[in-house]
Amino acid sequence: MAGDRGAVVWRKSSYSNTTDQNCCEVAVFPGAVRVRDSKRPDSTPVSFTADAWCAAIALFLAPDATGRGHV
Repeated sequence: MAGDRGAVVWRKSSYSNTTDQNCCEVAVFPGAVRVRDSKRPDSTPVSFTADAWCAAIALFLAPDATGRGHV
């Protein structure tokens, strides 16, 4: 993953806390999604398959028992 650094486009959430920069960043690769701490960009990112990432986002956006989303 050290080769991932460089021309990789990392995207920060629009919900990022601009005061103290508490956020994660996401980069999309063919067949994989990598996530890192925006405060520690040189740390090793966590990697997910594209299918696992899509399933996690779908679950996160799905309504809970009260009918509201988790966002």
